[in-house]
Amino acid sequence: MRLRALLETEALGLRLLGGEEELDRTVRGVMTTDLRDPSRYLTGGELVLTGLAWRRNSADSEPFVRILASAGVAGLAAGEAELGDIPDDLVSACRRNRLPLFAVNEDVAFATITEYVVRQVSGERAGDLAAVVDRHRRLMTSGPAGGGPDVVLDLLTTDLDLRAWVLSPTGRQIAGAGEPLAPGICAALAGEHLAAVRTGRRGPHRISIQGITYSLFPIRGAGRGPGGPGGRDVRESVLSDWLLAVEADAGDWPAERLDLLQGVTQLIAVERDRRDAARTVRRRLAQEVLELVQTGAPPAEIAARLRVAAPVLLPGLGTAPHWQVVVARVDWEGGDIPGGPVAQSLLEEILVDPSVSGPEPSDRIAVAHAGDEAIALVPLPAAPGEAGEDRGPEAALHADVLLSSVREPLQAGLADDGRLTLGVSAAVSSAEGLRGALEEARHARRVAAARPGRVCAAGHHELASHVLLLPFVPDDVRRAFTARLLDPLRDYDRRHRAELIPTLEAFLDCDGSWTRCATRLHLHVNTLRYRVGRIEQLTARDLSRLEDKLDFFLALRMS
Repeated sequence: MRLRALLETEALGLRLLGGEEELDRTVRGVMTTDLRDPSRYLTGGELVLTGLAWRRNSADSEPFVRILASAGVAGLAAGEAELGDIPDDLVSACRRNRLPLFAVNEDVAFATITEYVVRQVSGERAGDLAAVVDRHRRLMTSGPAGGGPDVVLDLLTTDLDLRAWVLSPTGRQIAGAGEPLAPGICAALAGEHLAAVRTGRRGPHRISIQGITYSLFPIRGAGRGPGGPGGRDVRESVLSDWLLAVEADAGDWPAERLDLLQGVTQLIAVERDRRDAARTVRRRLAQEVLELVQTGAPPAEIAARLRVAAPVLLPGLGTAPHWQVVVARVDWEGGDIPGGPVAQSLLEEILVDPSVSGPEPSDRIAVAHAGDEAIALVPLPAAPGEAGEDRGPEAALHADVLLSSVREPLQAGLADDGRLTLGVSAAVSSAEGLRGALEEARHARRVAAARPGRVCAAGHHELASHVLLLPFVPDDVRRAFTARLLDPLRDYDRRHRAELIPTLEAFLDCDGSWTRCATRLHLHVNTLRYRVGRIEQLTARDLSRLEDKLDFFLALRMS
C-alpha cells in the first residue's frame, strides 16, 4: 500500500506534518517502538509508530530520524498522547531527512493503525502473489518449467514472508526456500502428513516440532488421491504424493490465503506430473531388460539392451560395470488395492540418497512393476582404480541401511493395514548374472516378509544362512516346533519368574561359554548352571549337544 492511503482513511486519525512529496512510498509493514536506536529491528519499508518516550530533549530528534531514514522506512507516525503537539525539532529533522511525518490523534490507538496496515499489506501481497502464481502456472503448463518448485517457494518467501519446503513421502527434501530442514524434522513432517491422510483428517495438517509450528498441504497430481477419477482409494497415492510444509500456523488464516496456498500446491503438482512423465523412458528400459531376463533371452541380447540403458542411467560413463537388483512389494489387507504402482513409486524414492536434495538423483533409477511387485535395476559405477582394472562396485546398496532413514514416515503411511517388504541382490558384472540377481532379490524379499513389522528388508548375504529356510516352513509346522521346545519354558517363567527364555537366548548367543554368559547376565556361574539344568530338565534336551543347541536356536528365531 502507499502512504497516501493512510491519509485517506479518516478512522486512523492521521495528520500530515511534512513530506507531502514522498506520499507515494510503499508501505511493506508496521513497527511500534520507543527505542532510541531501533535499527536492528528494521528491514525497510515500515511505517514506524512511536509514542516519543525515547525523546529527552530536542537534540535527540535528529539522531533518531537519521537512523530511520538510513534503514529505509516509509514514514514516521508520532502519537500526541504523551507530549500533546509534536515537537518542532522532530518536524524539522524529518523535513531535513525527507522522512514523511504524521501526527496520531490521542484518541486513536496504535493497535488500530497496526491492524489496518497489516490487513492492507497482507491483502495486497496475497493478490500480487496470486497474480504471479497464476502467470507462472500458465507458463509451466504451456511450455518448459519456469524454474521448478524452487521459484514458487521463493515467491512465498519474498512476497508473504513464508518459509516453505517441498518434501517427498519419505521426508526427502525436493525443494526449499532458504536453509534446508534437518533430516529428522523432514521425517517427522512426512510421517505426520501420511498419518493424517490415512486417518482422513482434512488439511492443512499442523504439527509443532521444537517449538515451531508447520502447516502441511498435500500436493496431488492429476487423478491422484481422494477426489480423483473414479473416487480412487487413498492408499493408491498416499505413499507417492509430495507435500508442501510451510513454517506457519494456518489454523487462523483467512480463506483467501488458504486458497492461495492450494493454488501453489497445484502449481507444484504440474512439475511433479512432468517429472513423473520423464520417468517413463527409464521405466520402459527396466521393463524391457527384465522381460528379457525372465523369458530366458540369450545373454548377448540382454547385454545389448543394457548398453542402451546404461547411458540413460549413467550419463558420461557409457556402460555400467556392475548392476544390482532390488525387489519391493506392497501388500494391503484385503488385497483389493494393487500394490505394484505404489511399490514402484516408493522404490524410486527409497533408492535415492536421503541426504541429497532435489528430484534429479531419481533420474538414475529404473523401476518396473508387475502385479504387486516392483523391480529396480540399479547401475553401480566401478570404484576408482588402475586403467582397465575392475575394482568392484562403488556404493553398493545394503538392505540393512536402505530403509533406516525412511522407516518412520513409511510406517505412518502404511498404518495398520499395509506392509512393505524389500530384498536386495548382490552386485553382478554381466548380463549372465542378472537372472540370478533377480531370483536372489526375490528370495531376500521373502525372507524379509517372514519377519514382523510393517517395513522390512533383507539382503543377499542372509541367503547363505539358516534364515533362507525359515520363510518356507509351513506355519503349522513352525508353531508345533516352537511350542514343543519353548512352551514348557514359558510356562515355568510365568509361574516362577525364572527368566529361562532370556537365559537360553544369552547362552546360545555366547556360543555356550559359561563365563561369558554369566558375565553378560550378571549372574554367578553356579546360578547359570542351575538355570541351564532346569531348561534341560523341562525340555528333555542336552545343551552340550550341537543338535539340541541348533533346535533351540531355530525355535527362538521362529517364535
